[in-house]
Amino acid sequence: MSSAPSSPTTTLRRSLGVVDGVAIAASSTAATTSIAIGMGTIATVVGLQAPALLLLAFLPVLGIATAYARLNRSEPNCGNGYVWVGRSLGPWPGFLTGWVTLVGSVIFCAYTSAIMGSVVLLFANKAGLSSLAGIALDPTSTGVSTAVGLVILLALTALAVTGMRTATRFQFVLLVFEYAVLLGFCGWALVTGDHAFSFSWFNPFEISSGTSFAQGMVLAVFFFWGWDAAFSVTEETKRPDDSARGGLIALFAMLGLFLFASVAFQREMSLAELVRNGPQALPYLGAKLAAEPWATLPLVALMFSAVASVQATLIPTARGLLAMGRDRTMGPLWTRIHPRYGTPAVGTALVMTVAAVIALFAFAIPKLSDMLLAAVNAIGLIVALYYGLTALACAVRFRSARHDGPREALLAVGVPAVAGLVLLGLGGYLGYSYLTMSDHFELSPDNGWFMFSLPAVIVLAGLGMAAVAKYVRRSPYFTTGHGTDADALTLPMDRTAV
Repeated sequence: MSSAPSSPTTTLRRSLGVVDGVAIAASSTAATTSIAIGMGTIATVVGLQAPALLLLAFLPVLGIATAYARLNRSEPNCGNGYVWVGRSLGPWPGFLTGWVTLVGSVIFCAYTSAIMGSVVLLFANKAGLSSLAGIALDPTSTGVSTAVGLVILLALTALAVTGMRTATRFQFVLLVFEYAVLLGFCGWALVTGDHAFSFSWFNPFEISSGTSFAQGMVLAVFFFWGWDAAFSVTEETKRPDDSARGGLIALFAMLGLFLFASVAFQREMSLAELVRNGPQALPYLGAKLAAEPWATLPLVALMFSAVASVQATLIPTARGLLAMGRDRTMGPLWTRIHPRYGTPAVGTALVMTVAAVIALFAFAIPKLSDMLLAAVNAIGLIVALYYGLTALACAVRFRSARHDGPREALLAVGVPAVAGLVLLGLGGYLGYSYLTMSDHFELSPDNGWFMFSLPAVIVLAGLGMAAVAKYVRRSPYFTTGHGTDADALTLPMDRTAV
């Protein structure tokens, strides 16, 4: 190929297989991590009703997916929700959508570093190494696990900078191993588990309270988070429908995997075991079902999943910041493209640096399972916020479709509107519950003020950044609400043939 300059659409464009790969690998690797750490987490909230919550949460998420697909056909842009909401609902909610999406991704990278570190420490313990230089190598310690995980983040940053194709190939290698291990062990647990299967697991009315139901739904929505990764590389596809196809394939694959795994975990483990093991539930399952060295395989799968999840999260995060940077709602630093790899390399490195700094704040919560519960709840609430706003943007933009017949009115307006309102309503109810459940502030996932303060700080910081973009940077986005067209930024042609 020629080395002449071209637009980012040309520069970033890859083959269809890579885009489907990003969607499926991003969501599937995140799904394995969610299963590993999430079954114990959600059990602390809703007991054995996790399968019911996963099915219920899938319905609004599917509505969100249809909204993404329709909006993407109308306006392909790697900024997706940030651009779509800005145009349909206004620049302030649009910026907030982009902001909470990015912050949620950065927090995900931050707390997943602790998971990676915890798995490495479990390997060390298995090898007989329990302390080093007087420091106890405790896999349940937030501090030690995070410190080890930060080292791994450095290597992942370098891999992300080399390009999407390299990252996707790496993810698929890990994905094959993860699925083989997860399906094998969960399948065996499903057949041989000591706890009888019960249809009550699918009965949401057995959940003890409205607050537990809302928190469980938000957690379940978070589990599905990641299917929309394909829409962040929509400018790298030849047809916008390719992104929608990849996202929907990934979403249905996640549903099947979650239901299969949740039932298998509950066939093999009691509620007390699920709660007690928390983020180590998958390695614990391996130890119950097999002797060494086979019992170590789920631990390896969890490590691979955490690594690939962070790698997959970096791709849409850096590209979302690229979209905001070219609109001048964020600084120009985020628009710098690597001359060889054609990726937002500087932005990728900065995202990981911020994630590392945020990870250090987790030291304030010594117990790893408590830190993960707090982080997952915070991300779940902001995911519900930006999914809800994006769905409402779809309903508003295509409101004229209500005159095009019942089917079109339902798909373009009704389904997105209901899905968005459900998620926003759940988030609002849960936020109110947090504010009224405690009478003091404490750094604990059992403290309502603390649990409310995390997403509240993120939203307030987003409004502050929006004010900077409007009044200091004087971004045209706050005048028009429209995102800058991808061709506004000239980049070098990618030298890699496709």
